[in-house]
Amino acid sequence: MDWDDLRVFLAIAREGSLAGASRALGVNHSTVYRRINGFQEQQSIRLFDRISGAYVLTAAGEEMRDAAERISKEVDDLSRRLSGQDLRLSGTIRVTTTDTLAYKFLGPHFAAFNTAYPGIDLEVVLDTQHLNLTKRQADIAIRPTDRPPETLVGRRVSELAFAAYSSPDYLGSHGQETDLSAHAWLGFDENLSHVLPAEWMVEHLDSPKTVLKSNNFFALFSGALAGMGLAFLPCFLADAEPGLRRFEAIDVQRGSGLWLLTHADLRHTARIRAFLDFFFDALSRERDVLEGRL
Repeated sequence: MDWDDLRVFLAIAREGSLAGASRALGVNHSTVYRRINGFQEQQSIRLFDRISGAYVLTAAGEEMRDAAERISKEVDDLSRRLSGQDLRLSGTIRVTTTDTLAYKFLGPHFAAFNTAYPGIDLEVVLDTQHLNLTKRQADIAIRPTDRPPETLVGRRVSELAFAAYSSPDYLGSHGQETDLSAHAWLGFDENLSHVLPAEWMVEHLDSPKTVLKSNNFFALFSGALAGMGLAFLPCFLADAEPGLRRFEAIDVQRGSGLWLLTHADLRHTARIRAFLDFFFDALSRERDVLEGRL
């Protein structure tokens, strides 16, 4: 069997659809369709039933999935162990982080790293969810978290601070209002209900007037900049924007830590070690910005 065929099969089994598998593999829909059909014909076996548009494993498909998962784990483990023996300061590092950190904070540090290590290429993947470093979806994560996965190793750089912000015009006309629930608020949908400011709003605001909800800090940032109301934002994002002011009636909230994380098998790889050391030193010098000390 061709391992690439097994990878396609496993992606469909995990995602339950050709579209999901094509996204996971980074190939187009027709390629996935052609590969899985050819694989089934080659093996003279039906691995999936189509039920209401979904790809559902047959009994034979379930048996093959279990075997393919074991093979996949062995391949991932071998890849990490071999990468961990790489002593060259060259190659590619795949970094995952959040859009807010990448857009308003990390760019200059990526550029400085590139100058210091021109032989190392960076791939930056922006995702609000944790990519699986065990499966090599990324090599390094720069992430806000209080509970790093036990399978990863890394260093805590700092805390991340949040404060309430709005435009000078909004604060000029509403900033003296002491009843916090009387303000217009830009809030969080259920996808961000776990972040510190969302928990603060539930605890401190009684039936707030929420004029906008979002699963993305940039939407809240834009609404606050337009004068819609108050929004809790990361200080490193909002303090750099001249069109926003802090609402001083609410104290700065310091929440989750900012971590640099990698898989244990990769920590001795030269280029990974160079990145972790460089970024820990660089970001440590930015603690005042990250922790909201103007």
